[in-house]
Amino acid sequence: MFYPVYLNLKGKRAVVIGGGEVAERKVESLLETGALITVVSPEVTPRLSALADEKRVELHKRAYRRGDCSGAALVLSATDDADVSTAVWNEARTVGTLVNTADQPSLCDFIMPAVVRRGDLTIAISTSGTSPALAARLRGRFSRMLGPEYERLLDLLARARPEIRRRVQHERNRKALHYRILDSDVITLLEQNDSNGAERRLQEIIEDFVCPERTP
Repeated sequence: MFYPVYLNLKGKRAVVIGGGEVAERKVESLLETGALITVVSPEVTPRLSALADEKRVELHKRAYRRGDCSGAALVLSATDDADVSTAVWNEARTVGTLVNTADQPSLCDFIMPAVVRRGDLTIAISTSGTSPALAARLRGRFSRMLGPEYERLLDLLARARPEIRRRVQHERNRKALHYRILDSDVITLLEQNDSNGAERRLQEIIEDFVCPERTP
């Protein structure tokens, strides 16, 4: 059983061993985190080569060698060479670095989940490595279910949070107000691309919650 957790990788070194399509997908997911990415592989995809040319990743065009995991916050092994995968796993375990090996749960400290992102909203789906296809299918369902209005809703709530903290005492009351907002028609207005209307409605809900005696 894996423990679900989100890692802050900004400014931290992440090493990807491999240069194929699987490695490319892992690099693409790391780019969003602000990690300092190093790719080690004698051959890489055109996309990975372009990222190296753009200085977005550091590329070592050679085979893996012991020491490549040194100083890394995590290592992603995406090679079809079983001996290399085992060597990477052993080194990572020795230096205390978290490692994920593609398609080999037994050589993993963590699993890469299927992810749905809507701005700061992130939903991660994992089958603990037993069925990546099912995780991908569920990701598709959540992607269709959660439109761009949820990103806008989260932005709206983030902007309102300082006011709510300032005007509403006690955490239980703040939670009640947030649930009132979420149960309101704010999301419907955002679905209709009426951002101004949604913001006005949210403000009305806050005022009604803070000063209920003013409500007609």
